[in-house]
Amino acid sequence: MVRILSLLCLFLFVIQLPVLAGPQKETPRAIVSDDFTNARPQPKPRPNSAGHVRKSSRTYHLASTATVRPARSFGIDPLQLGVTFWKLQRAGFSSLESRRPALQFLATRVEADTPFHPGDLLRLSIESPRAGYLYVIDRDWFTDESSAETNLIFPVRGDDNRLYPGRLIDIPAEDRNPFRADPKPNQAGELLTIIVTSSPLPLPISSKPLRISTEQLLEWTRRWNTLTDRFEMNDGAGQTRTSEERQAAVRKGMRQLTRDDPAPQTIYVVTPSSRDGVLFNLLLSYVP
Repeated sequence: MVRILSLLCLFLFVIQLPVLAGPQKETPRAIVSDDFTNARPQPKPRPNSAGHVRKSSRTYHLASTATVRPARSFGIDPLQLGVTFWKLQRAGFSSLESRRPALQFLATRVEADTPFHPGDLLRLSIESPRAGYLYVIDRDWFTDESSAETNLIFPVRGDDNRLYPGRLIDIPAEDRNPFRADPKPNQAGELLTIIVTSSPLPLPISSKPLRISTEQLLEWTRRWNTLTDRFEMNDGAGQTRTSEERQAAVRKGMRQLTRDDPAPQTIYVVTPSSRDGVLFNLLLSYVP
């Protein structure tokens, strides 16, 4: 027990305190979506159209800047990862992808630091302009900065965790029940750890969330912890999810998002500390 508590204290030290790593470039105050969406496939030509007019790119403002700096640097260029939180409302039933009617939800974008009320329903979508493998870890996070059991919630058996340009990964998938905000006493939110690796991790994936030990999470944090800046789309919150976004997130893959389709609501610009993976934390917060 003493060893586990010591490791937990060390882990919290690693994720909360800055580690000096040499000169860092100044964080830009704004970015545009083109840097992210240019890796997506080109849109198909529209029939009976003399030419294709590209939709205007979207602009993003700096919402938060990094408080953690990698312990080492290999001069690797920053990467971008897209995350969109969706707040859901029940909207009837649909049988678009299945013969069995499924509960349909109206999904609207919210910014990543939006607090959720008890009973709120939500999903998140993750997209990368580069190929890799996605893993998401969840912990209950409390007001005294303690955390509960650490679980790998994505992937589980049946999930395809491959990331590539134009593909969205929904968590949970649309054919599963969405997350429901159900905070415990003194719970500040859910601490989500996002990991993207260049090759699959050798994990015993099953149909249930996988318990991750403190030692394992600490090892991954030491290897892949990143400098992370968060950018939010200007005037993006409140927009409803498009059919193209839904189709790009279907597990069997109906289509990929093109350069003309909506960009993520939130873009995380991360400076890797390793060539084989990145790791950063984000807090899904609850209303106090």
